[in-house]
Amino acid sequence: MGCPQSELYFVFMNFDPQYEHLRANRTKQGAHELDMYLSRKHDELLASTLEPGSYKKKSSLVIVDGFAVEITEAQASLLRSAKGVRVVEKNQELA
Repeated sequence: MGCPQSELYFVFMNFDPQYEHLRANRTKQGAHELDMYLSRKHDELLASTLEPGSYKKKSSLVIVDGFAVEITEAQASLLRSAKGVRVVEKNQELA
């Protein structure tokens, strides 16, 4: 039996007042702080929910509190039930 195939998923988070506060600061320093905050927040969620080395985070999204990650369907189900996660959707290519 083969290994489950990883695919690209987008994970969107629930409302976060700290994200909204940092997003309101439109300075260069504010943008950097927002990038660092989201990257750390998303990395911590993945590390606390999934096995190390079993996923590959592609990017954190700043315009919305979310990120792209390569995971299996089973891992997507785990993330859907994680605290703070609003939506987990598989990437769909448009023809």
